[in-house]
Amino acid sequence: MPTVSVIVPFYNEEKTIELLLDAVYGQTYPASKMEIVLANGNSSDHSVEKILQWQKEHPALQIKIVENPKRIIPSGLNLAIQHASGEFIIRLDAHCIPAENYVELCIDALQADKGSNVGGRWDIQPGSKKGIARAIAKAASSPFGVGDAKYRYSEEASYVDTVPFGAYRKSTLLELGGFDESLLTNEDYDLNVRLRRNGKKIWFDPKIRCTYFARSSLTALAKQYWRYGYWKMRMLRKDPRSLRLRQLIPPLFVFSIPMLLIGQLFFSFFATVISLELIAYIMGLTLIAIRAAGDENDLALFWGMPVAISVMHFCWGSGFLWSLLTLSRKRKS
Repeated sequence: MPTVSVIVPFYNEEKTIELLLDAVYGQTYPASKMEIVLANGNSSDHSVEKILQWQKEHPALQIKIVENPKRIIPSGLNLAIQHASGEFIIRLDAHCIPAENYVELCIDALQADKGSNVGGRWDIQPGSKKGIARAIAKAASSPFGVGDAKYRYSEEASYVDTVPFGAYRKSTLLELGGFDESLLTNEDYDLNVRLRRNGKKIWFDPKIRCTYFARSSLTALAKQYWRYGYWKMRMLRKDPRSLRLRQLIPPLFVFSIPMLLIGQLFFSFFATVISLELIAYIMGLTLIAIRAAGDENDLALFWGMPVAISVMHFCWGSGFLWSLLTLSRKRKS
């Protein structure tokens, strides 16, 4: 049975890190064949103390803590890869809880040559018990909110353009040069683009499940999606061919609104266009929210989902456009 290194970058995760460690320890894959390599981004809370205490109580599972002075995710991942001794590497996050057969299914798929990167389905859960947190979690797993990101909702196994928290052979990651440390976000998507450019495949299997806790407030959601949009544009600068339609729609939508508002000052036709655009968008949001609220018997979804999805779209699109604008300014200077 091959050895596996689970790598996790973390910073101030004292609230969730023990849940992750428990989930890895409880895997159907033998603990004697696994290790966890944790990259610490200079945490200022009690994360490290909790990890060390947990290790004392569970000596059967080896844990390594490596320091990540750059405090960014891709550098933490690269450091963890360097210190990993396993033949296979599975990347996880301190905000997730893998199902008990997660490691086993990933390794089975890799050994069966399903793909060079294997991943599964996120079961997205609220970050708190508040109504808006439930709405955010539902929005983050809605095709209307996230497009064709299959790992958020699909029940069909297939080859895809990306999966979260991938599983790889260590040799594959070393061959690709690891994660790009110039990207503070979207480093996983960039790696998957390079995988595909090298003729390798990415396999999605919904039987591989992982619980992921969504952001618990609109402020946190807005920051997250603005960051996603901003760094997606920077990633596309490296490889414009990797652009997907789902990634282009939010910035085009955000850009169209001020353009149409300005245009209507000169041509009445533009007032009709923007009215139809916004009516269609609001109707779509309303229908999605009504269906979700009815299915879950949760009134908070009726008002919360339209707000959450709008925040996701507008912040993603705005971040993308701001990144494009600042990039253009740098080129001119």
